[in-house]
Amino acid sequence: MSARMKMYGKHRFPGRLFIVEGIDGSGKSTQLSLLHKWLESEGYVVSSSEWNSSPLVQDVTRRGKKKKMLTPMTFSLIHATDFADRTEHYIIPPLKAGAVVLADRYIYTAFARDVVRGVHPDWVRGLYGFAVKPTVAFYFRTPLDVAMKRILGGRDAIKFYEAGMDLKLSKDDDIEESFRIFQGRIVEEYEKMVDEFGLVVIDATLSIEEQQAQMRKIVTEALTGTKKTRIRRWLDLASLAKGSRE
Repeated sequence: MSARMKMYGKHRFPGRLFIVEGIDGSGKSTQLSLLHKWLESEGYVVSSSEWNSSPLVQDVTRRGKKKKMLTPMTFSLIHATDFADRTEHYIIPPLKAGAVVLADRYIYTAFARDVVRGVHPDWVRGLYGFAVKPTVAFYFRTPLDVAMKRILGGRDAIKFYEAGMDLKLSKDDDIEESFRIFQGRIVEEYEKMVDEFGLVVIDATLSIEEQQAQMRKIVTEALTGTKKTRIRRWLDLASLAKGSRE
């Protein structure tokens, strides 16, 4: 275990936190959605949180991307603000109440993307020093060709920042080439973190059923002792928090 890992303390809350990581097109969101439905069918109270979904930053991020004016440091600080808000309102409260929390991307997304964009690794890690250590952090390992095929098969085009076009990686402004370079560098950062943070690797080229079976087996073992009960107190608090933002 590295010295950096000690920054992120193992939480003492009764709930469990499971997160998924991987490059765009890895299929991690599909797997998390399937896991969510399965856990609820098993009787667990489940809460979910998604990267860059805090109301505090959604509008700013959308405008910045539209005008293509986000710098690497701006990106880093916006995402840290998003994460801090979601941690306070949507991650820690359900964990304290004993719920299962599922996060689509976590701090490791910042550790990969921000570093590739030129932000210092130690600075980024320090920025997220308040983060709760996940019970299990899944990393969906995906070949770039597979990821690109999935993305292009699911929508019309690759997105500007998704391809790292802001970094001018392609001499001819070829978005597909830029995507390969940018996401390839992100993969390199993820691979470094497998040992550093103990990420659990899932082969994302396996069938959806095989990947899900692996996840359920690991999650089941990690849920030993967790209660399958409704949590009225946390649900009420969540409703109040939501109402205060509208």
